[in-house]
Amino acid sequence: MIRRDFMKLTGASAALGVIGLAGCSSGGGAGAGGEGGGELVLGLISAPMSFDPSIAEWGNRSPYYQAVYDTLLLATPEGEIEPYLATAFEYDEAETLLTLTIREGVTFSDGETLDAEAVALSMNRFKDGTGPDAGYMTYVDTITATDATTVEVAFTAPDPAFLNYLTRTAGLVMSPAAVENEDLPTNPVGSGPYTLDTAATVTETTYTFLKREDYWNPDVQHYDSLVMRVFQDPTAMLNAVRAGELNYAKLSSPESFAEAEGAGFTLNSNELDFQGLLLFDRDGELAPALADVRVRQAINHAIDRPALLEAIALGHGTVTTQVFPTTSDAYDEALDDRYPYDVETAKELMAEAGYADGFAITMPSSAALGTTAYALIADALAAIGISVTHEDPGSNFIADMLAPKWAACFMSLEQNPDWQLTQFMIAESAVFNPFGSADETIAGILADYLEADEAGRSELIKQLNEHIVEQAWFAPFYRLEGVVATDEQTSVSMLPTNTLPNIYDIVPA
Repeated sequence: MIRRDFMKLTGASAALGVIGLAGCSSGGGAGAGGEGGGELVLGLISAPMSFDPSIAEWGNRSPYYQAVYDTLLLATPEGEIEPYLATAFEYDEAETLLTLTIREGVTFSDGETLDAEAVALSMNRFKDGTGPDAGYMTYVDTITATDATTVEVAFTAPDPAFLNYLTRTAGLVMSPAAVENEDLPTNPVGSGPYTLDTAATVTETTYTFLKREDYWNPDVQHYDSLVMRVFQDPTAMLNAVRAGELNYAKLSSPESFAEAEGAGFTLNSNELDFQGLLLFDRDGELAPALADVRVRQAINHAIDRPALLEAIALGHGTVTTQVFPTTSDAYDEALDDRYPYDVETAKELMAEAGYADGFAITMPSSAALGTTAYALIADALAAIGISVTHEDPGSNFIADMLAPKWAACFMSLEQNPDWQLTQFMIAESAVFNPFGSADETIAGILADYLEADEAGRSELIKQLNEHIVEQAWFAPFYRLEGVVATDEQTSVSMLPTNTLPNIYDIVPA
């Protein structure tokens, strides 16, 4: 097994019988092998941007891709990485060459055989793609099928998070014959447990998937069909729960938690995400004041985290001032209280930085994150002289945020495993570091991390966490309790590494 915080193998291979492990990771529920049968109806908050795996996105969109595609490796509810399409995986001593052994006897839904060539093609398409997870391939040099069952991935430098990426979008494998299909974005061809029923699908509204009779791992096919309904309005989702129209619902609004329980649903939760302010513009390109660490520290002191947790999330979470999760070696309990609520200290820091009279800043807002947070944030910052104007970019929220169009933003983000988090939020090229902020300390720690052994990496990631907290790169408010609600007929095992469970881990109760 592989610890999910480092996600690496050193000179050792991993191989397990996946028929057995899949049944185990799914909880061994009553629906194993499809015996439970019937239809599972899921309420989700996002539709897939495209079924083309080269531009796929995980997170809230993972069920669509897991239904029709398999991944090379599998993330489990126990926090491990296990074989799936790849039955074995082994790094060389330098961790710059990864060898994958590809499962034999697997076919795509179009009848084509899945082999190493198909895997290499899919991985190279993803590497050359422009999707939101393209950064997963940052350190990949070449991907080559050396024979029918072997793929070699060569790296320009070690990537401690790469195995985890292969449990996600970077590990999705599609039929080579579908590459030329013009309808690939809406008609996927994979080796997954289900196929998309295009006749029963309405884009951005309802997606229906039918069980494949010839799937190689029937132990994870707990249902005859899956129906995934999209609800961008939390109230509409809750109404569907109350009406008994769903077996499973991703609840994005804490206000709906008690209502769902009252309707007889079970709340399944994890503290995967944090909510808070992303102080992007650390060099002061759009908001010069943010270039001063004292201003960023003042913003942190201006936030009454316990009050916001209660007002926004109804207490469903844990206050924090760090972005690394409690499962990380970087986590330091003392850093959860680094910036206590202290308006006077915040004002003193603003004055020391030359902003005693404050400044004005524009931030985005999104209906998906509710309205309460924006008013409370504006009030908190107004108390130290910062005047906030919010503007709603509609469906362009993420694209405009990362353009970058704003100096700071209220956001909910995953607390990823160590190296993955640095590449997601902290590294100069990280997708959620849109201004490319960098300093010598961070660059040095990240460079040393790649060359260090496990003990050395543990110490380095602690140093990195302490540094970014002291430099106030972010203003986290709390670790948010993410909830998936299930009816009395349905049981799930949540993942510690994604907002939604694997579809394999949704079973008849």
